[in-house]
Amino acid sequence: MSQVRVISDAEFESDVLGASGTPVLAYFWASWCGPCRLMSPSVEWAATTWGDRLQIVKLEVDPNPISVKHCQVEGVPALRLFKDGQLLDTSEGALTKEKLADFLKPHVGAVPSAV
Repeated sequence: MSQVRVISDAEFESDVLGASGTPVLAYFWASWCGPCRLMSPSVEWAATTWGDRLQIVKLEVDPNPISVKHCQVEGVPALRLFKDGQLLDTSEGALTKEKLADFLKPHVGAVPSAV
């Protein structure tokens, strides 16, 4: 079962900006985006790997223009990492699993040894 929650503009403020304590990774994607399809398994892996230290939400860009504008998403796939409503880091373009881990490690720690 996926630990990545699909949200919309309606939940963005409460689930991302209003979240406290645990970092939230917002993954912006599009159904027509080939690199997004390639990156989705890595995002699922990150949710499984850091599920106790990180929340991951997924927003499709076309039906969620308010969140896209708020996060200044210019291309997909895109990542926006928040903690306590503050933007910590951003990335645009497909990342390998290793690059995604490098992106997250400074904020959530190393990959747990049990994974």
